[in-house]
Amino acid sequence: MNGITTRLHWTDQHYKWYINDGEEVFTVFNIYIEMKYKIDGKKDSAIIKTGDIFYASVGIVHMAHPQGEARVLVIEFGGSV
Repeated sequence: MNGITTRLHWTDQHYKWYINDGEEVFTVFNIYIEMKYKIDGKKDSAIIKTGDIFYASVGIVHMAHPQGEARVLVIEFGGSV
């Protein structure tokens, strides 16, 4: 996993809009998160519950909204936000 980082986040604040510069895997350990994303300029969202995984490929614009204090594992290319 050369160049890949794995971080566990504790947050109750929504993330900012972010454009992936690499692939990303986002896994929720508790509560749930509304993942907002844009594909070809169209907004959509998905509910990610405990144990679910959200995969974002290069160029996907997304923003996570925790519903309460969430623990989230983020696996992504090193240096990403």
